[in-house]
Amino acid sequence: MRLRIHQRLRKRLRGTVERPRLSVFRSLKHIYAQVIDDRTGRTLAWASSSEKNAPAKSGGNVAGAKEIGKLIAARAREKGVTRVVFDRGGYLYHGRVKALAEAAREGGLEF
Repeated sequence: MRLRIHQRLRKRLRGTVERPRLSVFRSLKHIYAQVIDDRTGRTLAWASSSEKNAPAKSGGNVAGAKEIGKLIAARAREKGVTRVVFDRGGYLYHGRVKALAEAAREGGLEF
C-alpha cells in the first residue's frame, strides 16, 4: 500500500537543480534522508541513523529522527541547497517523518 502511495506522489514530485527532492525512508530501527537532483539522478546530500558516527543512537524514535533532520539540513546547506521539495515516501506526515521534516526546517531548509 505504501509503495502505491509513493508512486502516486512521485508522479507530481520532481527534484531539480534549484529545488532538489528531500526523500525520507524509515525502517523499524533506522531513518534515512537524501537530497536528490532527479534531472541528473545524483544524491547531493544524505544522512542516516545507521551511520557509524550518527548523532542519533536510534532512528526508531522521534528524538532520533529530529537529529537526522538537523544533520541532513546541515549537509544540504554545505552543498549550497536551501530550498527542497519534501518527499514523504508514502508515509503519513506524522511521528518520525514529521519530526525529521520540522527539524530540517529548523536547520535552514525551506519547503
